[in-house]
Amino acid sequence: MSKSILVVDDEKDIRTALGGILEDEGYQVMTAACAEEALEILRQESPDILLLDIWMPGMDGIEALERFRISFPGLTVIMISGHGTIETAVKATKLGAYDFIEKPLSLEKVLISVKNALQMNELKNENEELKKSIFTGYELVGDTPSMNSLRENVARAAGVSTPLLVTGEKGTGKGRVARSVHFSGERKGKPFVAVNCASMPEVLLDGELFGWEKGAVPGAMSQKRGKIEVADGGTLFLNEIGELSLNSQGRIIELLQNKSFERIGGSRRINVDVRLVAAMEGEPASEVKKGKLRDDLRYLINVLNLNVPPLRERRTDIPDLIGYFSLQFSRREGGAPKRFTPETLDILSRHEWPGNVRELKNIVERMLIMTPGSVVTAVDIPVMARIVNEQAGEAGRRDDNPLSGTLRRAREEFEKEFIIRRLEENDWNISKTAEMIELERSNLHRKIKSFGIDVRR
Repeated sequence: MSKSILVVDDEKDIRTALGGILEDEGYQVMTAACAEEALEILRQESPDILLLDIWMPGMDGIEALERFRISFPGLTVIMISGHGTIETAVKATKLGAYDFIEKPLSLEKVLISVKNALQMNELKNENEELKKSIFTGYELVGDTPSMNSLRENVARAAGVSTPLLVTGEKGTGKGRVARSVHFSGERKGKPFVAVNCASMPEVLLDGELFGWEKGAVPGAMSQKRGKIEVADGGTLFLNEIGELSLNSQGRIIELLQNKSFERIGGSRRINVDVRLVAAMEGEPASEVKKGKLRDDLRYLINVLNLNVPPLRERRTDIPDLIGYFSLQFSRREGGAPKRFTPETLDILSRHEWPGNVRELKNIVERMLIMTPGSVVTAVDIPVMARIVNEQAGEAGRRDDNPLSGTLRRAREEFEKEFIIRRLEENDWNISKTAEMIELERSNLHRKIKSFGIDVRR
C-alpha cells in the first residue's frame, strides 16, 4: 500500500505543485488550505507524513504543530516556510518537527526529506517490534525430535508468503510459532498484528479487522483503520480463526484472493500486502464438519500446516523451558536467574500439564516470586497446587487434610517428608542424601534434628 502525505498550505499553487510531484513518486496525497481543515482530515485519515506551512491565516503552523503533536503523537511533520528564521526552525524542532524546509521550495529537497522521514518511521516501527520481542519472545525452546522438526518447518514457512495454519492444543504456543515464522522471514521489520477471534463479539471483531468509515457504525465519529490495514507489509495472525462468523470468513477469503478489502461502510478498495497466519485447536476438516469453518477458507489457509505438540509429549524439554522462563523473568524484573534443583525439575517434569506450556510458565513464575533464595527446591513448589498432591504421594506421614493449617506448617511437613524419602533412598546415608538434594551436610543435620527424624535405622 502506497504511503500517504497531507500537504497543508494556504497557497493553492504550492499545494498543486507539491501534490503533483508527490503523486508522480507514487504517494497518495491529500491537501488542506488551513490548519483547521487539516485537523478535520486528521480526525478521519492517518497520513504517514504531514507537510505543514508556518505562515497561514487563522491558526499558524507552529500553533498547529503543538496541537497535532498532542492529538496525534505518532504523526511525522515536516515544516515549510517562506519567512523562516533560525529561531522559528529551532522552535519547530523542539516541538517535534522532523525537518524544516525554506521557500522557495526545492522539490528535490522535499522528496529527499519525505523519503528520509518515511525511512525513519520504518526504523521506529521495527525498533518497537524488536522491543516487544524481547519480552514476548518467539524462540522455540526444546531439543526433542518433535521440536527440532517444528523449527525446521518454521524455517521453511518463513521463506514464503503463503497463508499458514498453526494447530495445537490450548497453551502449546501457537502464537509463539506464528511470531517465530514472522521474525525469521523477510517481513520481520514490518508489523506483526495479532487478533484473538474468540475474545470479542462479531460486530466488534469485524470493525477491529477491517476498520470503518465515519458514521458507518453507531458511535463512529471518525474513520478507523483496521488491523488488516495496520499489518500492511507484515503478518496478520488470526488466533482461533474458526470463531470468525461465516460472513467475516468470506471477507477474509476475498482479502486473500484479491489482496484488497473495503472498510465497513466504505466503497473504496484498499490494497494491502499481508501474510495471513491462522491458528486453531481442532483439525480443519472437523471444524468444517461442525460448521465453524468455511470449506473454501480451509483450502486457502491450509496450504502449509504446522502442528505444535502438547507438553506431555515432550517432557524432556521441561527443564530447558524452566531455565528459559527463569532467564526471561530475571531480565524483565531484574536480578540474577534462580536455579532449580534436579529434584524440583524431576517433579515438574512428571506432571501432566493439561494447560501445556502456558500453565508451566505460570507455575514457574509463581515459584520465582515466592522463593526468597537463589535456589528453587522441591519445597518451593506451591503446597496448595494440585501438582504437589499428585507428586508427593500418599500422606502416610502427613495430616489427613494436607490443606489444613498454615502455609508455614504445610511447607515444614512437605520438607520433612521430602528429607525422609531421600534418606530412605540412600539407606539413611546423610552425606549421600545431602549431595543428592544439593544441601550442605551441616544444614541437613540441623533439619534432621529440628524435624525429629530418627536416622538410627
